[in-house]
Amino acid sequence: MGKKVTVVGAGFYGSTTAQRLAEYDIFETVVLTDIVEGKPEGLALDMNQSRAIEGFETKVVGQTTGKGGEGYEAIAGSDVVVITAGLPRKPGMSRMDLLEVNAGIVRGVAENVAKHAPNAVIIVVSNPLDEMTALAQIATNFPKSRVLGQAGMLDTARFTNNVAETLNVPVSSVKTLTLGSHGDTMVPVPSRCTVDGKPLADLLPADKIEELVVRTRNGGAEVVALLKTGSAYYAPSAAAARMAKAVAEDSGAVMPVCAWVDGEFGISGVYLGVEAEIGAEGVKKVVETTLTDAELADLKTAAEAVRTKQADVANL
Repeated sequence: MGKKVTVVGAGFYGSTTAQRLAEYDIFETVVLTDIVEGKPEGLALDMNQSRAIEGFETKVVGQTTGKGGEGYEAIAGSDVVVITAGLPRKPGMSRMDLLEVNAGIVRGVAENVAKHAPNAVIIVVSNPLDEMTALAQIATNFPKSRVLGQAGMLDTARFTNNVAETLNVPVSSVKTLTLGSHGDTMVPVPSRCTVDGKPLADLLPADKIEELVVRTRNGGAEVVALLKTGSAYYAPSAAAARMAKAVAEDSGAVMPVCAWVDGEFGISGVYLGVEAEIGAEGVKKVVETTLTDAELADLKTAAEAVRTKQADVANL
C-alpha cells in the first residue's frame, strides 16, 4: 500500500475512474479534484460510504481546486495522475473541435501537477487525445516516458466488443488491436485479430471486417449521438484505471497506449498509438508489433497526421 493516485476532473469519466481505482483496493489514497466547488468532496464522501459494502479500504479524498492552483497541494506525492479535465464532445463535434478550449485547461492542470507531484506518471484522457498528451508533456517537461495517453486500450476494447457481438461469441475469446491515433487515423490491425486463436479473416469477409473497423473508429461518436449530452465514460474509465493499475503495480503489462515513439517502426519524434510495456516509470519500452506492409504504411500515415497537429499545440 502507500500508493497515491489522483484523478483530475470529477465529471462522469473522472468520478467513474476514481471509483474503479478505489475498488481495486491497491492504493492507500485516491484523490479526486474538480473546479466545481464541493463536487469532488461530495463524490468522495459518497464513495467512502460504499467501502463497507464493497469491502475496500482505499480512502477517497475530494478537493476543489481554483484557477490559481489553489487546492492542488492535495495531490502531493501522487504516483499516478489521470487527467480527465476538459469539455466532452457534443453530437456533431469532432475531437479536434475541442482542441483550443481543452488545451488551456490541460496546460493549467499539467503545470500544477509538475509543481505538486513532480515524480508522477501522467495518464492523459482529455480530447483530442494525441494532441493533449503531447501538450501535457510540454507543459510538465517530464521525461516523455512518464506522460502517456489512453486511446488504444479503449479502441481495442470497442473493436473486440464489435467482433464478439457480430459473431455471437464470448468477449474473452476475441483478441484485437488498434494502433495509430485516437480518431480518424486509427489503425486497426486485422493481422493481430483472432477468435479462439483463429484469424478473424477466416471467420468474416473483408468487407464485414471493414464495417467493424469503421464502427470502432466512430465508437465514441456513436455513444455521443445516443446520449445527446456528454460522452462515453464506462469503457474509457476502465481503460484509464487499468493503465494506472499497471503503473502502480510496476506490472510490465503490454497495452496499446499513446506513447512517445522514437525510432520504432521507422517513426520518430511523435506521440502515437502503439503497444508498450507499462510500469512504475510509465512507458518502459515501445513494443514493435509485427505488422503487415499495409498496416505499417497506415501507421506511418497516422504518425504524420498526428505530428502536424502536435506541432501546433506547443503554442496553445
